Amino acid sequence: MKPLEGIRILSIEQYGAGPFATSLLADMGAEVIKIEDPNTGGDVSRTVIPYAENQDSLFFQSINRNKKSVSLDMKSREDKEIFHSLVETSDAVFNNLRGDVPDKLGVNYHHLKEINPRIVTCSLSGFGNTGSMRKEPAYDYLLQAMNGHMSLTGEPGGPPSKFGISIVDFSTGMMAALGLMIGIVQAQTHGKGSDIDVSLFDTSLSVLNYLAIWHLNKGYKPERNAYSSHPTLVPSQLFPTQNGYMILMCNKEKFYQILTTELNRPDLAKNDKFKDFQARLDNKKELIEILNDIFIQHDTDYWLKKLKGKVPVAPVNTVEEALSQPLVEERNMIVDVASKTFGDIKMLGTPIKVSGYTPTYAEGPALGEHNEEILESILNGSK
Repeated sequence: MKPLEGIRILSIEQYGAGPFATSLLADMGAEVIKIEDPNTGGDVSRTVIPYAENQDSLFFQSINRNKKSVSLDMKSREDKEIFHSLVETSDAVFNNLRGDVPDKLGVNYHHLKEINPRIVTCSLSGFGNTGSMRKEPAYDYLLQAMNGHMSLTGEPGGPPSKFGISIVDFSTGMMAALGLMIGIVQAQTHGKGSDIDVSLFDTSLSVLNYLAIWHLNKGYKPERNAYSSHPTLVPSQLFPTQNGYMILMCNKEKFYQILTTELNRPDLAKNDKFKDFQARLDNKKELIEILNDIFIQHDTDYWLKKLKGKVPVAPVNTVEEALSQPLVEERNMIVDVASKTFGDIKMLGTPIKVSGYTPTYAEGPALGEHNEEILESILNGSK
């Protein structure tokens, strides 16, 4: 049996963060029904370039597998009635609309509780369903800029930099999936649904975490550090090698002791300038210059063979190299999915492993592909 088998989620979703959230639940067996507007061609991600054709794209497929699609015009009275019939037999209604739209569209709990008092409504928006900015659109890059991420990323003296992928979208999607399941568990336990409000703003602010508490209580002002170094732990940063870069992290005292042994430099452990975390932070420049001179003498593979399993160390891989690592196959992280548009395609599997359950993967649906199936289930009064 699938972990979330029997859970039905209606999802008014498009593009990235929202569909990513529900894809995590669909992989676990939840029945996720995408509600798509036929007047606009459905989810806008169906046409995201560069790999898009026939109202389908690899972008769309990456976050819409294992779902069903029903085309409904939520502004039409007839289609809204169909939606309400679906609500009667569903566990949750999810959306990733602008913060003020769910209320206008009538998909919040107070609109739907008379239809189904156990329904959970979850909204993923840019700035939340309350507050002065709820009517404003938001995107990943904007939140990386607004909430300090870009100020922390990049080399000192250079321009602020964004994260290489849409990390705020994906982080918020994970929070929304968690929030949705919290609401469903609460409804199953207490018999009453609720509104779940998750935003890009709140999520991206929350991951400032220890930097935020340092600042709020001690006035700490984080700055960008050369070679992506940790703000306080030394050595914990990027190091150039003879043919590339590696990340090495001595985030425990024992790792620094092991490192000095492996480098045949016991003097670096005995030296009072480097004896503990505080001493190494106070004398960071001197220590890093010494380590740079050592690591540049050999290539990355040499250092990985020498240090891996003894101290935390990793190569700086390209995306191609990352996807080629043996552990990717060992952990079943690349799966094959048959697609009508693109033939057999490879995509990343679910990162959630549940004992006794092996996920299966079906391609993302065509617009309205499941209209007949779902509408018949409504007429038959079944879930």
